[in-house]
Amino acid sequence: MESLKATELFLVDMDGTFYLEDTLLPGATEFLRAVQESGKRAVFLTNNSSRTNSEYADKMANFGFCMGADDIFTSADATIAYMKKHYEEKRTLVIGTDALVHQFRKEHFYVTDENPEVVVLGFDTSINYEKLTALCNAVRNGAIYIATHPDFNCPVKGGYIPDIGAVIAFVKAATEKEPDVIIGKPYAPIIEAVTERFGIPIEKTTMIGDRLYTDIAMGKWGIKTALVLTGETKKEDLEASDVKPDYIFENIGEIATILK
Repeated sequence: MESLKATELFLVDMDGTFYLEDTLLPGATEFLRAVQESGKRAVFLTNNSSRTNSEYADKMANFGFCMGADDIFTSADATIAYMKKHYEEKRTLVIGTDALVHQFRKEHFYVTDENPEVVVLGFDTSINYEKLTALCNAVRNGAIYIATHPDFNCPVKGGYIPDIGAVIAFVKAATEKEPDVIIGKPYAPIIEAVTERFGIPIEKTTMIGDRLYTDIAMGKWGIKTALVLTGETKKEDLEASDVKPDYIFENIGEIATILK
């Protein structure tokens, strides 16, 4: 447990780790208090690109936590950082929620559905056949195809709803093409973006999450990983998985106990 105590930056998944929809998960409040009292930092790192940081901060405020947009980092943030490095001047089609489109326009990207050179696919709870057709046509026509993250399902009370991974599979069936780049957990672009934004080396960073194939797979980059069993992954899932966490906890509150 020494590496947990030596951690300077905790990257905390949100859905299934800290809360589930409008309900805090056990130990969430205790964890944030323990991080603050120990002089460390917690940043919420989510693959969900359907909301802005301010919207997530408002959600946290509803739980009674006072935090700013800088305390939250999404796959949309990482995608924009990647796009600024590589494709800032390109005509870009954004398939996502109004919030995601707004983020790109706010950063002065040329967002258009006319002859796009790049297409960005985000988690889009308003997706329809028209958007799917535009996405597939852009991919077929040779646009650089970027996905904000790979998650197959998004946890909600009572189960799951399809996430971007299901749309990636749809596009693969229609066009025979996979994304050229996937940005979010567990891929390198989000690691690079987080390291640049917060300036803390990965050796002093711990990822806390509930999914093996996104959160815990971040460990391949040298980040310590802590699995909580309040979301998608159950203990029996570990036996069949090649991805193993450094630590396993019933809930995030158990980490608070260690930090104290």
